[in-house]
Amino acid sequence: TKFLAVHPLPAPATVEEATPLSKKAKANATVDAYWVRSWRQLNKESKIVKILCEWNAVNMEAVRKVIARVPEMPLEGIYPMIVVDPEDFR
Repeated sequence: TKFLAVHPLPAPATVEEATPLSKKAKANATVDAYWVRSWRQLNKESKIVKILCEWNAVNMEAVRKVIARVPEMPLEGIYPMIVVDPEDFR
């Protein structure tokens, strides 16, 4: 099952400033919940204002437990999701 975790940053951050959060999330992944990829929403100054993370997990609680190990990573919410590929509609 796939989940989307949404992380609005309290202040815009550079890639360098956000990298430790990503490394910590990756280091805390488990067999029940692991981070697949992320998208970073940028402002006009190319600083990150929001991070959207795709997770594969057995359930939402497994994702929540991993994210809880990174308390400095703000969390708006975790949402069930599916990935849709445009090629599926050819």
